[in-house]
Amino acid sequence: MTTPGTVSVAALRQYVRFAEAAGIDTRALLIAAGLDPAILDTDDGRINGDQFQAFIRQLIEVANNPILGLETGDFVQPGSYSVLGYITMSCSTLGEAVARIAPFERLVGDMGTTSLSVHGDSLKLTWHCNYDDPVVRPHLVDNVFASWINYARWLADDTNTSPTAVRLRRKSPGEELEKAYQDRWHCPVTFEANEDSITLPKALLDTRLRQPDPLLRKTLEAHALTQLASLETDSDLTTRVKQSIQKQLNQGITRQDLVAEDLGLTSRTLQRKLSQEGVSYQQLLDEVRQQMAEDYLRNTDMAIPDIAFRLGYSETTSFHRKFKAVAGKTPGEFRRERGV
Repeated sequence: MTTPGTVSVAALRQYVRFAEAAGIDTRALLIAAGLDPAILDTDDGRINGDQFQAFIRQLIEVANNPILGLETGDFVQPGSYSVLGYITMSCSTLGEAVARIAPFERLVGDMGTTSLSVHGDSLKLTWHCNYDDPVVRPHLVDNVFASWINYARWLADDTNTSPTAVRLRRKSPGEELEKAYQDRWHCPVTFEANEDSITLPKALLDTRLRQPDPLLRKTLEAHALTQLASLETDSDLTTRVKQSIQKQLNQGITRQDLVAEDLGLTSRTLQRKLSQEGVSYQQLLDEVRQQMAEDYLRNTDMAIPDIAFRLGYSETTSFHRKFKAVAGKTPGEFRRERGV
């Protein structure tokens, strides 16, 4: 069984919120899935798909809830969709928001892909799930559709915004539980269908959203394109190395041998594999340090010397010099511009 790609921490957080509301020990589930619980504190972090799938599978087993996927959709937030969520928030109409799903959904994760097709006065969104775990897959599809519908209602500020039909490949959870889908989605739901799709009237796409901001949308889309380019260039190995570096830095450690050990490699093998991909450990360390530094400066009041120490710099001056070389400004200037 293979699970492709990576997933944003934002998507993971939605499941964590559900689990915590149900009184489930999420720390234990995260560790069992090979995840450092500290990953939840990052803004732009990503995890590999195997870890995400393992976490959901364990959550399913612990919760023992046949409609877990459906109910996790109740915990969707704009941030659940990473930068895509904020792009859709700034759109003028629901149609504009829907049109942003396919180009930018990879920022949320590589769990699946969306295709749109028009049939007369209806629009159909079909989601192709990339995960093949027979336990996880139906819950993941349920979550995606439930989240879409709830989020669309929030965007439109209208709880009556609903599709005209939903088709699911999964087996029926039973007649009594089928009612939970219809109560939430306010439309016919077909189980054991030949596709996973949502159909909605085209007229619904003209629905005005609550806070359109075309200028902000363009800025966010430019940022999203940069992030997509980064995902295209990051191999699975470099992604895993960055994740391991971030985990080590959260403990104030920057040792390459520990990162290699975390990945089941020797330092020499790791160095050789990275060289084959045209990157070095130091380059990846610098990238993760810069990302974490900006996150600390933007979102905490931690003193700059403490940030330098946390990121493994022996001297604050070295941190200042490295940060300015990348950002074009000192850490203090960067923080002041953001009002922190």
